[in-house]
Amino acid sequence: MTETTRPMRALVVEDETFTRQELAEMLAELPEFGSVAEADSGEAAVRVLGTSAFDAVFLDISMPGLDGMEVARVLHMMSEPPAIVFVTASESHAVEAFGIGAADYLLKPIRPERLAEAAARVRALRRPAVPTPGSAVDELTVVQIETGRQTLFVHRDDIQYAEAHGDYVRLHTADDSHLIRLSLSYLEEAWGPAGFVRAHRGYLVAVRWVRDLRVTSSSGLLACTPAGEVPVSRRHARALKERLLAAVRDEQR
Repeated sequence: MTETTRPMRALVVEDETFTRQELAEMLAELPEFGSVAEADSGEAAVRVLGTSAFDAVFLDISMPGLDGMEVARVLHMMSEPPAIVFVTASESHAVEAFGIGAADYLLKPIRPERLAEAAARVRALRRPAVPTPGSAVDELTVVQIETGRQTLFVHRDDIQYAEAHGDYVRLHTADDSHLIRLSLSYLEEAWGPAGFVRAHRGYLVAVRWVRDLRVTSSSGLLACTPAGEVPVSRRHARALKERLLAAVRDEQR
């Protein structure tokens, strides 16, 4: 077994016993991790990290004594620091967290699918993935659209959101919109790795184009892009918000 394929080692740092044990159990169920250790304080985490090596540290921010941010700064002084995933009930530290190189930022209570996504991010950091032709990341990077006698080529990176229209999808760019015979579910699968997120049953939005989230009395929560406003359902609001927070990390790097 090579270094890049072996199960990873994780450390959960959390002062609340139930939360710490629950997170450790959830991580132990993921195939990426072979062992999961626990520390009940920042000081305990530093002691453990001084004697044992880990691939990832799942780190609470608000702890008595040495808090999560301080622990993260200690980790960055290590010659081979583990990946850091912050686990917190507050969104207020996201910019600072990604500014110091966090792999991900999870909001409590932790959803299994978000934890699995964080684990995949950590794995990617430990084993950089190189997309191959035909992979999901490369699929439909350019969309070919037939309009009578004209053929248009629309780059995926220019598409700000996609809207379902029966058996078709309308793709919205800053200057125009284009109708193509594809399902929204197919685009979600193909473009998910490129940053497109389900915002509503009938909409996908490109995270990189979202300028802000806005609540209105008539339409509820909206994701605002230069190409227009995208409705955000209650079901998808949290996942979208977490992806927007994660995007801050990428901009800080």
